[in-house]
Amino acid sequence: MTGRARAGTTRPTLFLMVGLPCTGKTTTARRLETERRALRLTKDEWMKALYGQDNPSSASDVIEGRLIEIGLRALELGTDVVIDFGLWGRDERSALRQAAADLGARVELHYVELTTAEQRRRRDRRQADAPHTTWPMSDEQLAQWAAHIEVPTPGELDGSEPVDDPPTGHATWEDWRRRRWPPSVG
Repeated sequence: MTGRARAGTTRPTLFLMVGLPCTGKTTTARRLETERRALRLTKDEWMKALYGQDNPSSASDVIEGRLIEIGLRALELGTDVVIDFGLWGRDERSALRQAAADLGARVELHYVELTTAEQRRRRDRRQADAPHTTWPMSDEQLAQWAAHIEVPTPGELDGSEPVDDPPTGHATWEDWRRRRWPPSVG
């Protein structure tokens, strides 16, 4: 390891933002970016810049994967990193926790949640005030997404719970990660 970790000062930290749309993940990520002088990697900003109003899921996974690789390299160099994707699945979080551990970095999960009414209020305000920063989201979509998120356990949040073994069919979390976040579209 290079950078701060090699110099013996502090280990870099990987901050993982977890939560549904319009709950405050990016606001928290921006705060951490400033407070910790961290590299913030927010997928939606890249998707908007590259695809505008389109939001192709095949490109989304690739962009997440490329940003993760950049983030892991920054950790290797001793820089704190904020991954701001939502990370709804425990497997996603486990893969990133393991990748950080493999690099000798610390991990902090930040789970952001709101009441459904507040989430919808924020969505409506964002779509009215800054439509160029978001995509339309219906109440039905918000409800579907809420049904799919795997809320982090207290042990995930405080770091006391060990990383799970990779899912069946994957020898390592790196193998799983490369399949989940492909290197190219198609």
